[in-house]
Formats: sequence, C-alpha cells, structure tokens
Amino acid sequence: MPVKIRLQRHGKKGKPFYWIVAADARSKRDGKFLEKLGIYNPNTNPATIDLNLDKSVTWLQNGAQPTETAKRILSYKGVLLKHHLLGGLRKGALTEEQVEEKFNAWLEEKGKIVGSKVEGLDKAKADAKAKALEAEKAVNEKRAAEAAAAALPEEVVADAEEAAPAEEAPAAETETKE
Repeated sequence: MPVKIRLQRHGKKGKPFYWIVAADARSKRDGKFLEKLGIYNPNTNPATIDLNLDKSVTWLQNGAQPTETAKRILSYKGVLLKHHLLGGLRKGALTEEQVEEKFNAWLEEKGKIVGSKVEGLDKAKADAKAKALEAEKAVNEKRAAEAAAAALPEEVVADAEEAAPAEEAPAAETETKE
C-alpha cells in the first residue's frame, strides 16, 4: 500500500485549514487517513505549523512519500533534515550525539530567522498603526478647524444683525425728531 504524507483540507470556504496526514495514496483528498501528523494554518501571518516530528520521521523511514506542499512544510520544520541525519546514523557515519547536536544547532538558527521575521512583522504592524493614528488625528483636527470656521461666520452674522437694528433705531429716532 503506497503511503503519502499530504494535506487534508478543513475549514470554511475562503478560510482553508489543513491537517497534515499520512494516508493511502488511493484514498480521497479529504477521506480516510492512517495517522494525523500535524496542522497547517495559512491564514495567519506567519503561517501556523504544528507538526509531530517523531511521527513524521517514522513515516518517512517507513517509505511514505510527501507531496510537494507537504515536503516544503516538512523541510521548513526540519523533518527532512532529521530523516537525513538518522540515515547517516544508520550507516554509521554519525553518532546519536552528533545527530542531536546538528539538529539542535539547525533548530536554533531557524528559530532566530523566524523570530526576526515575526519581529519585523510586528514592527511593520506597529508602524502602520501609528501612521493611521497620525492620519486620523490630522483629519480630526481639520474637521474641528472647519467646524470652528463654519461657526464663526454665523456668530459674526448674528452679531452684525444685532448691531444693525441697534444702529437703525437711533437713526429712526433722529428722523422723527426733525
């Protein structure tokens, strides 16, 4: 029975969420599977990948073939590297300590790279938020200035109307006295 490590789609329309599974190659995409190895959520930034390394390596050692997308995910998480290092262990080229040392060094390096990417995304999000806040403040100040300017002419017109009858009244009195 040929076994594939592939993605099984879940989630609603437009919001895909995948399970990483080991399944018979002849079964349907979302059909029966042999074992669930992890999850992959491309909707988050960066994408969320939760994978059981040991189970995945075991399936690879038993001959399971990953699909292209699954292969990229396994490579990203270090499953293919660990499989490669364990192959060297079986051949006698490496010891268990060397395998663990190389794998842990790779994990630390990968963690730094991912951490810097997350920090960059957080910084970009904070910058965008600050820029939007500044733009909103500018718009609010402009609206307040326009409202104040619109209110001033009404007061000036009202003051002018109040002052005009007061000035006309003495003029009318002077005319009647003559």
